[in-house]
Amino acid sequence: VQLQASGGGLVQAGGSLRLSCVVSGSIFAIYAMGWYRQAPGRRRELVAAITSGGSTTYTDSVKGRFTISRDNTKNTMYLQMNSLKPEDTATYYCNADLAIRAGAIRSQYWGQGTLVTVSS
Repeated sequence: VQLQASGGGLVQAGGSLRLSCVVSGSIFAIYAMGWYRQAPGRRRELVAAITSGGSTTYTDSVKGRFTISRDNTKNTMYLQMNSLKPEDTATYYCNADLAIRAGAIRSQYWGQGTLVTVSS
């Protein structure tokens, strides 16, 4: 199983980016998915999460600016980031809670990270 995150880059404050995370490999079911971020010298934090049914949750600092979504037919998750601020600068990681076969224990998988830099 692999998670491939993409879409990061350099953007000015107030701009937008859309991150994508594609899950590939032998997968039975994907349950919750989420985006985390880690800035230099800081702990990794949950930015947004989405259940298999589409319920979402966001950290307070991104509410109203970021939107998480997923396309279960493509095993893909997205993070639309609008009104970006310099404090959003971080490496963003995708995470998936999934089972590789029926009856298997659910496990957490991580993508490699994509860097988002917001200039002031």
